[in-house]
Amino acid sequence: MRPFLTHEVPGCGGVFKATPEDFEVEEVPAYLPNGQADGEHAFLWIEKRGRSTPEVARLLARHLGLGDRDVSWAGLKDKQAVTRQWLSLPARALPRLEGFSAPGVTVLQTARHRNKLKTGHLQGNRFTLTLRGVADASAAKASFELLTTRGVPNAFGAQRFGARNDNAQRGRALLLAGGRHRDRFERKLLLSAYQSSLFNEVLSRRLARGLFSTVLPGDVLQRHETGGSFVCEDPGVDQPRAEAFEVSPTGPMFGPEMRRPAGAALALEDEVLSADGVTHETFAAGGDETRGTRRLLRVFLKDPSFEATGDVVRLAFCLPAGSYATEVLRELLKPALDDALPATD
Repeated sequence: MRPFLTHEVPGCGGVFKATPEDFEVEEVPAYLPNGQADGEHAFLWIEKRGRSTPEVARLLARHLGLGDRDVSWAGLKDKQAVTRQWLSLPARALPRLEGFSAPGVTVLQTARHRNKLKTGHLQGNRFTLTLRGVADASAAKASFELLTTRGVPNAFGAQRFGARNDNAQRGRALLLAGGRHRDRFERKLLLSAYQSSLFNEVLSRRLARGLFSTVLPGDVLQRHETGGSFVCEDPGVDQPRAEAFEVSPTGPMFGPEMRRPAGAALALEDEVLSADGVTHETFAAGGDETRGTRRLLRVFLKDPSFEATGDVVRLAFCLPAGSYATEVLRELLKPALDDALPATD
């Protein structure tokens, strides 16, 4: 089990997602539609309950007489939740939207834009989470406050690895067999899960060794403000910047195009590869699906709030795109995690 950053605080107990309303997610877009009348695309601000993002997109496409690829989104949102996000589709279909109706789906707003919404056109997400039956609200608050100070381990959540938790192992086997697979979607899913599992293992080792926010010689550091990265040459210079949350260490999403660290940071990452019986070169078999990149080892909670009433705890915060709110809950719940956390898309 991956170590907890807030290991000195006990788990608070409780149940998450007793109802969909206990998990609210609102997309923070990279930009808003400009509303120009000549825009060829229409953006739809939707609210959904009990529906996955692709499911809603398919419902809209069928009703509007569009192809599945005509409806796009910036990021996937959880199914068992109340979520709000932008979808886009050709503006020519707008006149047919008036008759659209589907249980659990509400179109809140429409606006035209010149460009199609694409995956990744997303700044982050605003979460409002409710825990019920909390045994120790003070422990929940203590863990949450530590996360606001130290940052949140930017691990991939359990949902990344499939219902049977075997996607990573299948991805590894696929790579070692040459990378070919009959289903392109499943191939991408499995290879990404394997990359994610290795990232999580690097993060776990740094947590276990007290290196979560420590800058190592050779670390690839990323600037939070701009996203730019550089290799650390002098931890004495860069550690104060990390403590001010100006920069943070990154971990590997292994692949040929990934920027490699040096020194102690490279040794730690190579240690993880060696333990799993693969090398940097193994990932070439994944082609475009495993080009490789870097991912922040920690992210900070923006605009955090905590409220406890009896045995009910409500949390609110923003996370960057691609970061998991369930990792915040994991730090609060600790051993009770498996019983408390929900399934997602």
